[in-house]
Amino acid sequence: MKSVWRQPLFLIGFSIIAFFLVGSFVFEWIFGSVPKQTFFIEENGRAVEGPPISPKWMHPLGTDQFGYDMLAKIMIGAKYTIIAAMAVAFLRMLIAIPLGFALGTYLQRQRSWINGLIDPIHYVPMTIFAVLLLSPVLWMPPEGFSTTITERLVIQVVIMAFMTVPIVAALVGNEANLLYHQEYILAARTLGASRRRLIIRHLFPQMREKLLVLYGQQVVESLIVFAHLGMLQLFLGGTDVDYDAMFGDPPRSISYEWAGLFGNSFRYLQGAPWLPLGPAISFALVILAIAAMIEGYTRATNGQVKLPKRKRMAFVSEETIEWNQQQLKEKMNFLQKTAK
Repeated sequence: MKSVWRQPLFLIGFSIIAFFLVGSFVFEWIFGSVPKQTFFIEENGRAVEGPPISPKWMHPLGTDQFGYDMLAKIMIGAKYTIIAAMAVAFLRMLIAIPLGFALGTYLQRQRSWINGLIDPIHYVPMTIFAVLLLSPVLWMPPEGFSTTITERLVIQVVIMAFMTVPIVAALVGNEANLLYHQEYILAARTLGASRRRLIIRHLFPQMREKLLVLYGQQVVESLIVFAHLGMLQLFLGGTDVDYDAMFGDPPRSISYEWAGLFGNSFRYLQGAPWLPLGPAISFALVILAIAAMIEGYTRATNGQVKLPKRKRMAFVSEETIEWNQQQLKEKMNFLQKTAK
């Protein structure tokens, strides 16, 4: 692990993530949780520009249509976006890894038809499932939310984590099954190692680096789904909806998370392009940072963490293992008799 910190790509990616995360908490601690609001720009006693104000020295990323500083909104929302994506990926891996090991260890004979059931899920966009499952939770009803923002964040993280658990579990199971055909695993099975011991002592240590890479990929996938949901006005932590038919404001994000900022401002792409540009660049920077960390980690471990393509391997039956064990016992008995 020490060599990871010598990889420039890993350090660059880590620095970008740390900048947004630490900067978000520090910014809110110094300037508060409400972005600065500017109603107009004045020159020589005359108002020369109103919201949305274009990028200037006092507003490097401009302001939104209500005059709130975009840089402040991006910095405040960074922690919600990044931590939520990491939480989704962590919970997904926490559930999928034991299931994958069980699939690759205890259900080897059933693995083919289980993979056959899971494979079609690869071709269904996760955003569709997310919209169907999260709309009742995130879209504010006319009478207002009956849950707190924390409860909605937890529900969203759990639902998004469970959505792709079967896919990740199948990946882990296939990788575990490949390792079962390695000679050291066969030798351990011949010597009588239990399946639980094989998982703890052999499979998990061998797959640890690959699982870390898979975790990074899941963080990126979660960020992309957040962005898609933002385009559909389903924002992280809930969408504040104004039901006033005459003077209602457009749906807005409650937590200033980036998907909400991007979804809210996308319609200004032609007239005020700096509005969607800030959140889009922030999304891209974080995704590139995670990709750089994965690449740096891969290089640090000498390419041992490349995820191999799934391929068919011959199944080693329990009868073969028992035959090997019997042969080993006979040879041990023969050696003991010879020694006497």
